[in-house]
Amino acid sequence: MPLDGGSASKTLDAVALRRFLDGPNRDVREHVRAVLRRPEFEKPQTPPPTDEYRAKVTEWTRILASTGGTALGFPSEFGGLDRVGGAVSGFSVLAHHDLSLLVKCGVQFGLFGGAVLHLGTRRHHERYLSEIASFELPGCFAMTEAGHGSNVQQVETTATYDDHAGEFVVDSPTETAAKEYIGNAARDGRLAVVFAQLVVGGEDRGVHAVLVPIRDDAGDPCAGVTISDDGEKLGLNGVDNGRISFEAVRVPREALLDRYAEVTDAGEYRSPIENENRRFFTMLGTLIQGRISVGGAAISATKSALAIAVRHALRRRQFGPPDSDAEALLLDYRVHQRRLLPAVARTYALHFAQEEVVGELDRIFGGGVEDTEESEHDRRRLETRAAGLKALATWHATEAIQTARECCGGAGYMAANRFAELKADTDVFTTFEGDNTILLQLVAKSLLTGYRDQFGDFNPFETVGFLAGQVWETVVERSAAREILQRLGDDLVPGRERDEDLLDRDYHLGLFRWREDHMLSGVARRLRRGIDGGGDAFDVFNDCQDHVLATARAHVEREVLEAFVRAIERCEDQELRAVLERLCDLHALANLEADRAWLQEHGRISSTRAKALTRTVNRLCAEIRPIAGDLVDAFGIPDELLAAPIGLPGGEASRTAAAEVGDELPDARMRPAVAGKGAET
Repeated sequence: MPLDGGSASKTLDAVALRRFLDGPNRDVREHVRAVLRRPEFEKPQTPPPTDEYRAKVTEWTRILASTGGTALGFPSEFGGLDRVGGAVSGFSVLAHHDLSLLVKCGVQFGLFGGAVLHLGTRRHHERYLSEIASFELPGCFAMTEAGHGSNVQQVETTATYDDHAGEFVVDSPTETAAKEYIGNAARDGRLAVVFAQLVVGGEDRGVHAVLVPIRDDAGDPCAGVTISDDGEKLGLNGVDNGRISFEAVRVPREALLDRYAEVTDAGEYRSPIENENRRFFTMLGTLIQGRISVGGAAISATKSALAIAVRHALRRRQFGPPDSDAEALLLDYRVHQRRLLPAVARTYALHFAQEEVVGELDRIFGGGVEDTEESEHDRRRLETRAAGLKALATWHATEAIQTARECCGGAGYMAANRFAELKADTDVFTTFEGDNTILLQLVAKSLLTGYRDQFGDFNPFETVGFLAGQVWETVVERSAAREILQRLGDDLVPGRERDEDLLDRDYHLGLFRWREDHMLSGVARRLRRGIDGGGDAFDVFNDCQDHVLATARAHVEREVLEAFVRAIERCEDQELRAVLERLCDLHALANLEADRAWLQEHGRISSTRAKALTRTVNRLCAEIRPIAGDLVDAFGIPDELLAAPIGLPGGEASRTAAAEVGDELPDARMRPAVAGKGAET
């Protein structure tokens, strides 16, 4: 597919591309698609009243649990298949059907079940995991409080050990200590994983997780537990979010999820991790599956919106040449191409980055990896990658879904065409499982030190002081050295400007890497100058916060591009590879075009090159336009799931997306290879 003024092939093997996109967990994706195509999952065009909607979502959850698919990520001895990556991949398919169902399943099997699995020990696994996987035991993940959302270390709920009774006493000491926005709380939940300040022997031991019954067998709140309904929300009204507070609720000593800390029969507190902060971050790091799942769900929702909008644009006609009676298709207009096709390309890029993160999650948490210093490092690195990718994927969903709605005009405003649902239900994705701005600060924190283990003990303001230490030299010398090499090396970022460079992959990668390194060394210098000048740590960090976030975003953008490049390298089908090459070109150049003012300001491109960027993006859109329908068909969204009249029918890749494996649960022996295994970030 050379960019020489010729046109791209008008056909693409969308079925083959769908199989490539489905990756190592293709069998799981096919299984979930097939289950969701069953008649019992048919949706009304408009959501029913909230009570009916919640009941329907609960019914759907029970049906999914009966297939065994919801237990994929659990150990085989407790009814699972030891396929953590498969569980996340299957979860993302739910986003094409109903996002309330997706969140309900995420709460039950990912957050609640994941906390019991990763924070508990064998006695908890034997007692609870099978019932959680079958949905016999609906549960809650009670972390967020009315007064503390992102700052989990400061939650106010307490779990005080009574050594005479051998019990924990769980309390919400203030109104702001109530657990808020808790999924499954208002209607279905019976047991909650409650995050509380653990007090043993009169000493505060930091945040730990305790299992607390919240409803009895009759469905009534347990003694000392107060539950209220959060009511209607902007979206996701099929999920029963509620508020929970506790007053002197007693639970046995064994209710403590004690993988990282225990209280002995004698009332002694013990932990293999002495440092409280390190213990806290280690505990949270094991719960990373939820954050990764939200990123994948956002990408899937974006695919749905773009599939609807692109198909509409391939059928809807408006205006046309003055000398013709025929009206032109919407997608023949360059401005319409520019609104949709770079978004399609970016969605492909995020998909491949997500596949790598899911592969790392499966490798680290699905293979029985022991707790070692190396595994700890891998988990920290995964935590950083997941944080950044979740932020970019959910922001992209918000922007792309809005653009897709606008591209469908008045038809896009009709509830039957699903944009209202997609917009409302995904809006909170930028907030839960970590506010995106906070997550980018987490990424920047890791970059600024290069020593994530040490850095986990500091808040953002203590970070500034840490930079004044010896790690400062490592950070600046490393980034500055790469920047200098790139300034001098025409093979990385050419000083001369040739048109052919714009389609050179090393040129793209060089600019993305240079941008990240320049921002990183720059913000590190600003923080250091502030401290050396006697500035207050809060004020110094606050003055640089925009620079910190821009640096983190540049880092994640570079990781996403590199993941796309690695996906191309492992594609053995040359025709598909050519298509992916062009999509990668469009993704990279559209990103650079959006940042061309900064690149000019910092002397990396001239005004002439900036104009050439725009021309080349236009040409790439024109070249990709003939296969736009195939590109969204390759997302593999069955018509029954997409269910938007203006986006139907789909092509062969959509029609066959659930027919090749069927709705039988994949065999436990079908453990896939890990996508991107061994790839460096």
